[in-house]
Amino acid sequence: MRVPRRPADCQAREVLDRVGDKWSLLVIGVLGEGPLRFAELRRSVDGISQRMLTVTLRGLERDGLVTRSVRPTVPPRVDYALTPMGRTLLDTVRNLLEWADEHLPEIHAARAAYDRRTELLRASLDVHAGPLPAKPD
Repeated sequence: MRVPRRPADCQAREVLDRVGDKWSLLVIGVLGEGPLRFAELRRSVDGISQRMLTVTLRGLERDGLVTRSVRPTVPPRVDYALTPMGRTLLDTVRNLLEWADEHLPEIHAARAAYDRRTELLRASLDVHAGPLPAKPD
C-alpha cells in the first residue's frame, strides 16, 4: 500500500472524512447490533439531533455503508441497517470506540493538565504585559 506524502494526495480522504466523523462512528457501532428504526437509533446515539442523524444516515447510505428499507405499512416503517461493506468496518469502529472508552480517564487528566498549564501561562503573560490600555471613547 502506498502511503501518500501529503494529506492532499490521499484519494481516500473523502471516505475517511465520512467514516471518521464522530456521528458516523457511533451510528455504525450501534447498527452493528442489528437494524433499527430512526427513533430507536436516535435514542441509542447519545447527544445526536434529529437533523444530524438524518444527515449522517444519508451520507452513510450514499457511500453504500447503510441501507434504508421502507415497509409499506401505515404509517410506513423505515429501518436502517449496515450493508455488507458497512459491516466490514465494524471491527475497526468497535476497536476505536473501545480504545476511547478505555483511555477516557487518561484523556480527561491530560486535558485538565493542559488547561492548567495554559491558564498559568496566560496568567504569567498578563502579569508581565502589564495592564491593558484603556479603550478609546
